Amino acid sequence: MLNGSYDLEQALANAQHMDQQTGNGRLPEGRSSQKRRPEDLTPREREILQLVWSGMTNRIIADRLHISIKTAEAHRANMMKKLRVSNTAQLIKAALEGGLLVSVAG
Repeated sequence: MLNGSYDLEQALANAQHMDQQTGNGRLPEGRSSQKRRPEDLTPREREILQLVWSGMTNRIIADRLHISIKTAEAHRANMMKKLRVSNTAQLIKAALEGGLLVSVAG
């Protein structure tokens, strides 16, 4: 893993724990609880999601894709908005549940 990355399994466990504490991820009344389908992500967002999954920071993603850090941050924020999540652990969890990422042991 890269410097500054976190233990993904712990982050996913934390996200699941947060969901349990907040009513299993239910949204407040008046808001749709229906998540967008994975195909709503653009090809670039899917590419960046894969890099996030591999533990890369926005700075490293920006350097690798020859984009600005602000653009990398915007792509991540757009993915989080589309999947209706509020942090990276929840983003990864939603991506795994939605079949956007495959968890590989090893």
